[in-house]
Amino acid sequence: MFEKALPLLESHFGYSSFRTGQEQAIRSVLSGENTITVMPTGGGKSICYQIPALVLSGTTIVISPLISLMKDQVDALIQVGIPATFINSSLSYSEANKRMHEAIQGNYKLLYIAPERLESREFMEDLYSMDIPLVAVDEAHCISQWGHDFRPSYRHIQQLINSLPQRPMVLALTATATPKVREDICDLLDINEENTIITGFERENLSFTVIKGQDRDKYLKDYLKKNEKEAGIIYAATRKNVDQIYEKLLKANIKAARYHAGMGDVERNREQERFLEDKATVMVATSAFGMGIDKSNIRYVVHYQQPKNMESYYQEAGRAGRDGLKSECILLHSSQDVQIQRFLIDQSSDRSRMTQELAKLQQMVDYCHTENCLQEFILKYFGETETEPCGRCGNCLDTRTSIDVTKEAQMVMSCVIRMGQRFGKTITAQVLTGSKNKKVTEMGFDRLPTYGIMKDRSSKDVSDFIEFLISQELIAIEQGQFPTLFVSPKGKDILLGKEQVHRRETVQVKQVSKDDPLFEVLREVRRQIAETEKVPPFVIFSDASLKDMCAKLPKSTEEFLQVSGVGELKLKKYGLEFIQAIRTFCETNVDYQSELVPVEKTPKKPAKKAGVTDSHLESLKLHQGNFSIAEIAEQRDLAVSTVETHLLQCAQQGLAVDFSKYIPAEYMPLLENALVQAGRDRLKPIKELLPEEVSYFMIKAYVYFISKMK
Repeated sequence: MFEKALPLLESHFGYSSFRTGQEQAIRSVLSGENTITVMPTGGGKSICYQIPALVLSGTTIVISPLISLMKDQVDALIQVGIPATFINSSLSYSEANKRMHEAIQGNYKLLYIAPERLESREFMEDLYSMDIPLVAVDEAHCISQWGHDFRPSYRHIQQLINSLPQRPMVLALTATATPKVREDICDLLDINEENTIITGFERENLSFTVIKGQDRDKYLKDYLKKNEKEAGIIYAATRKNVDQIYEKLLKANIKAARYHAGMGDVERNREQERFLEDKATVMVATSAFGMGIDKSNIRYVVHYQQPKNMESYYQEAGRAGRDGLKSECILLHSSQDVQIQRFLIDQSSDRSRMTQELAKLQQMVDYCHTENCLQEFILKYFGETETEPCGRCGNCLDTRTSIDVTKEAQMVMSCVIRMGQRFGKTITAQVLTGSKNKKVTEMGFDRLPTYGIMKDRSSKDVSDFIEFLISQELIAIEQGQFPTLFVSPKGKDILLGKEQVHRRETVQVKQVSKDDPLFEVLREVRRQIAETEKVPPFVIFSDASLKDMCAKLPKSTEEFLQVSGVGELKLKKYGLEFIQAIRTFCETNVDYQSELVPVEKTPKKPAKKAGVTDSHLESLKLHQGNFSIAEIAEQRDLAVSTVETHLLQCAQQGLAVDFSKYIPAEYMPLLENALVQAGRDRLKPIKELLPEEVSYFMIKAYVYFISKMK
């Protein structure tokens, strides 16, 4: 059966090969095996059941808790000529009955349903009348009590599978399952653990950053201004925070929408549609938003406050870059965030899960404070053991210089102690800056030796500095009706002069993607078509497809069919408009092609094995033309780490790569000694023996270099 899969992928979806994990999952399902697939958000899980649904006779049932995802996916399937529908609470009783009748008649290849539907005996009896070869369980972690989003309605899936006249195959799909949760899913859905397909949790197009000890409102405003053309999500912990951020963005003339449970259904849906249709570029929301939002062109996700656990964070952050293009995940951490999450956990009605939730919160705190690779921290949390630094997160790329702020830290902590360690951040900052605030004078703080010793700074600057000291665990917070500051044991060592405090420079905002005039032209063509067809723009073509058009400049239908994401149906529907736009642009911008990133020019779209391309050869050409790695990355719009991987891949294939120019001469003897001491079996022990500035790439390059010298 699998031989039918690839032609269907190409004709309907416009891709010539499966992504990593997709082929294994589809082969497993089509060979009759119950299967669990763990792929990161944006890894292409839906293809794993959509292709089998086309191959198998009957109607595949897709169980999902995500009402918005159902609509988005059904819209996308209809766009590529696949009959599909959904039944959920957004439909009237008569419309739901009509769709169910059509499904029983066999009019659909896929039927999306919410798990709550399985609680209805009438609905279950309707399902018994259908030919159901496959049940796909999306967000399968919801079935496990050990998961971060347990939903009791998911337990009805077992009953459905066991009671259907012909037992269907089961495909469970999730992005955020720890080993314990995966074990639970397999047990509850009768899946042999040997049929587990895990592609790895790493998202190579995402970069992670934690910002702490900084003015997050200023950072956020600057970031949004610099990336005003790109779509993004800002997550906040409470409805009040959402409303406050939303109002600030409107005053700054930023096209924002908002979403939280305190809004009415009509208003929430309207705001969601504005965001999906690119009428609002920024969505400010609580965690109530986003599960199942299939918008592929989200370029950044900013967490204004720390989430409650790593599963929630990685799922929410993973909504960036679903189309595979470079995107950012930024967490703006403050010590107060932890207390907010503790409060929210404490308010939970399920007391039996509190210890577990607090432990998960602590791991999230550890993530915010680690100085090691952020992506690697996440991978280890989800059970991956063979990991290496990603080379692209905020910690891996942090080249900021540090300044000695020991004296300032001692001033602040001395003031906290002299105030009796009974007051909060605001009044402490006022005392340090010499404020004549009534409370300061009434309490007699203006007579303290520390009064006004930082009067050359604003109260806001000193408050930010106190926040930095809290993030370094030098000052701690005593929770009560009013949070108060006290000096930690670690802070007392600073006061006694046993240790020093260094603070890195402020993190500067950056632009997620480069400006491209043709991309903007094609984005406008896409918007106009989407408006006419009343679907979100990304349903027409993803940003990745538009970028590929910019690279390949197709000027005929044959060339347009070679664009990633263009199938025969989309060629017929939209090809002419995009081809004409490209021709017109190229006629008036004759220099555009000479400025293009080098791309593979092939007359046909070859059917290759999953994940295999010749992109590394293009990087090699530039390397042989004496371009630096940074210049290659700039020209090809790739991450530096991707270019490094390309060069190592070329070396493994026996191609000529001159690694010597990437290893400064002074590091050669250090590398030689490290290899003698640690051997070559594992990179981490070698790295630990070397200065911080010696990267993993340098180590790998050196190993290759000395192997060629022998």
